[in-house]
Amino acid sequence: MSDILLSVRGLSTHFQTQGGLVRAVDEVSFDIRRGETFALLGESGCGKSMTSLSIMRLVPEPAGRIVSGEIRLDGENLMDLPEAGMRRIRGNRIAMIFQEPMTSLNPVLTIGDQIGETVRQHRRLNGAGARNVVLELLDAVGIPDPRQRYEEYPHQLSGGMKQRVMIAIALAGEPDLLIADEPTTALDVTIQAQVLALLGDLQKQTGMAVLLITHDLGVVAGMADTVAVMYAGQIIEKGGKEAFYHAPQHPYSRKLFASLPDVNKRGHRLAVIHGAVPSLARDFRGCRFAERCDAAWDLCHQRAPQWYRSGDGQEVRCHLLDPALAAQRPAGGAPDLPAEPQAHAGAAHAPASLLEVEDIKVHFPIRKGLLKRTVGHVYAVDGVSLRIGRGKTVALVGESGCGKTTIGKAILQLIRPTAGSVRFEGDELTRLRGEALRRRRSDFQIIFQDPFSSMNPRMMIDEIIQEGMVALGIEKDARRRQARVAELLEQVGLPREARHRYPHEFSGGQRQRICIARTLAVQPKLIICDEPTSALDISVQAQILNLLKQLQNELGLSYLFITHNLSVVGYLADEVAVMYLGRVVEYGTVEDVLEQPRHPYTQALLSAIPVIDQATRREVIRLEGDLPSPSSPPSGCHFHTRCPHAMPVCGQRYPGSTSLSATHRTHCFLYDGSAE
Repeated sequence: MSDILLSVRGLSTHFQTQGGLVRAVDEVSFDIRRGETFALLGESGCGKSMTSLSIMRLVPEPAGRIVSGEIRLDGENLMDLPEAGMRRIRGNRIAMIFQEPMTSLNPVLTIGDQIGETVRQHRRLNGAGARNVVLELLDAVGIPDPRQRYEEYPHQLSGGMKQRVMIAIALAGEPDLLIADEPTTALDVTIQAQVLALLGDLQKQTGMAVLLITHDLGVVAGMADTVAVMYAGQIIEKGGKEAFYHAPQHPYSRKLFASLPDVNKRGHRLAVIHGAVPSLARDFRGCRFAERCDAAWDLCHQRAPQWYRSGDGQEVRCHLLDPALAAQRPAGGAPDLPAEPQAHAGAAHAPASLLEVEDIKVHFPIRKGLLKRTVGHVYAVDGVSLRIGRGKTVALVGESGCGKTTIGKAILQLIRPTAGSVRFEGDELTRLRGEALRRRRSDFQIIFQDPFSSMNPRMMIDEIIQEGMVALGIEKDARRRQARVAELLEQVGLPREARHRYPHEFSGGQRQRICIARTLAVQPKLIICDEPTSALDISVQAQILNLLKQLQNELGLSYLFITHNLSVVGYLADEVAVMYLGRVVEYGTVEDVLEQPRHPYTQALLSAIPVIDQATRREVIRLEGDLPSPSSPPSGCHFHTRCPHAMPVCGQRYPGSTSLSATHRTHCFLYDGSAE
């Protein structure tokens, strides 16, 4: 029996659109061995997901079709099979986990029925036999109380639980190959660590191969055996993980690594890939990356590169590795991509306090019955205090549902706090009403996570950016407003002509730049950034982070940066507040919190972050169970039900604030001495 399980050769998938023929997958070839994890790495739109759908023969018709290539599973060419034959392959020999579990699960069927469907189809089991197999699968993927979950619906499960159900469905047919398409993108880092560990454990137990599709270099570093990098519909580099991470060869791969934010790059601009991914509807003559490559020369635009093998076994599609062209290459070859110095954000601005939040609470009533009587509360934010200085950035981190976004809205008075104080430049915002609050709105603005949904698709960019100025009466003269729009677009790195276009005509990173321009139009002093880079690719994220730092340097802006990406925190923030279930459990400078975390929850968060350098990887601290409901938080310390260091006192009362240093504090009985 051959060691190769799946062999893809010359795979091309095209789509006929109004804009012309789109070559979504263009001459892609690779092999996956039995038991191997093969990572397909690349940014949005490069063809990763379409490659996986082509392997499954699920390309959307009639617009799309596989025009050439072979897909061999154990030597059998799947392209020769009729649809009935492919149905026996899908879910049985090859299974797939999709990116968004909620849209992949049927909301009107129970979990047991959905997993049972695959069991009945591929294992030919019914009744009690099928039910027993489903319960075994639920237990195998780590879902507690399988008998209860069997009868529940998708909306009753957390995001991590839904993804585990998707894994159970995929495993139900005992596949030889599991395709995991961005299986952890929408998950918090702690849940992501659990899902990745689960996939690794199941792979060892079953011997299945995994095709891992992702844009996360950290996830690939922890999971993959072999890596293939895609760009503009083609694979441009592939080889063993160790060689790839030690010395990536293609200029695009090198740029991806240089674009990653981390604490060691503080004070420097991140490397960016200028320009945009080329349209796949055009005819390519030379290298597809040539227009954005710092090492490109004339030949790169004239002739497409062939495959070349580097000394460490990496295969690379790049003229730089062609020994016959050594004399023609520009001196120096591929650039080393040094970090570009950038002034510290707060260096030119006084550290005076701009915003002071004291013991803020946001409780939402739970009403039931005909008379809608209040029967309880959702304690979304339950006593949070923080301070932001002028020209400074405070990061708010924590899992989904911990109250981060609610705090941002409460500061802006978009949600009125139940209790507490919000002082902006000495003014108590909670007491302002009507016109008095309206006059202050220009001083604090928000950038939302999804730039597309935060813009009116029927308005041109010019109108979108002017909207705030008109609403707040900042500039009465229409010509001056239009001139200001042109200035703002240039300030965020977009051409003036962009103002005459609509949101759908821009990429994700460009839309986020437009949202930043709209925010700057009213000349704010504080911007609340609510996950502004979580939906962006690595290189686009680097552009936005550079822009935010540049604007802070030039304008003295202050940021409350809401995120779950601690690598971004290490690069951008001055101070960090770690939240758990509506409360801040640790607060300090970036160096305090990221280098010397004290609270067990902070330690678990940091241990769960996928890292590129495996030598610096911490042992993952696995948190048991899910985040408790904010409508009925545990007594005492909210974290004690999941804490590996919990003591009896932790369940009796909430720990007070303990100062670990002048800049570092935590709420934990491990440090206040009262538990002894």
